[in-house]
Amino acid sequence: MSSRLTLVRRLLVLLVLAAVAALPTTAGAATFPDTIRLPDGWQPEGIASGRGTSLYVGSIPTGAVWKGDARTGQGDVLVPGQTGRSAIGIKVDRRNRLFVAGGATGKAFVYSARSGRDLASYQLAPANAPATFVNDVVVTKRAAWFTDSAIQQLYAVPLGRHGRLPGQARVRTLPLTGDLEYTTGNNLNGIVAAKGGRVLVSVQTNTGKLFRINPRTGVTHEIDLGGANLVNGDGMLLAGRVLFVVQNRDNKIAVVVLNRSLDRGRVVATLTDDDFDVPTTIAFTAGHLYAVNARFGTSGPQPARYDIVRVG
Repeated sequence: MSSRLTLVRRLLVLLVLAAVAALPTTAGAATFPDTIRLPDGWQPEGIASGRGTSLYVGSIPTGAVWKGDARTGQGDVLVPGQTGRSAIGIKVDRRNRLFVAGGATGKAFVYSARSGRDLASYQLAPANAPATFVNDVVVTKRAAWFTDSAIQQLYAVPLGRHGRLPGQARVRTLPLTGDLEYTTGNNLNGIVAAKGGRVLVSVQTNTGKLFRINPRTGVTHEIDLGGANLVNGDGMLLAGRVLFVVQNRDNKIAVVVLNRSLDRGRVVATLTDDDFDVPTTIAFTAGHLYAVNARFGTSGPQPARYDIVRVG
């Protein structure tokens, strides 16, 4: 067995043990099906884990959000679709709120992860912007940060005392400078936070590059991957210094081990699954990774079948 695979397996085992230890004791046998079926025609992109074994998946064309249980595979629509809304990347914060990136609407939406109640909405990109695509979100103690794949900037929705949601006037735009250069196509996509929110990390889909971002200044630095490439990089998940990057149209998840300063990384393995069909984002719950199949390019997406895949 190679030393790289040994390292990765040790890291994954540690992640699994930590997740299982954090779970409350629940009566009854766990089933955790290999695939979880979403409503036909759902057209998903983002997936997030919440309290217990809950999973949330958004719908691109309607902005609806489905909530299910990873343990049973059962679920239902939590947030009904609305005209003028879209759901791309989604995250659940520690206050059980669901933050949703609104894609081409240029907006962000916040819902109760328990009841689906509408808590807030924000106009992130200028209403007259010629092109925008608010793609993904990460929530820190101080702000919810959103990427825009079409405009070279991030958006910050600052959180007040006890996580209080702000008014529209407090939403901030952060231009991005430094090593990052936007080009034709889908640019910054997935985003995670490190070092207690003092550093953000994002992947550029079209170039396959990974960037460290200073959330105070907007200065970006490319993370040296030793010649490796994360093209088609989409949703990401960070556990310690282990970064999982979904490469959507490649039907794989890259496992990257970052150094302490987050300026270098090594792609030590890739995860694949026979059930992958253009996975876009991932979530971690109950000791398992879950990826959602977006099935981009599917003919007749409206009646098509869509699934969540338990990885490994």
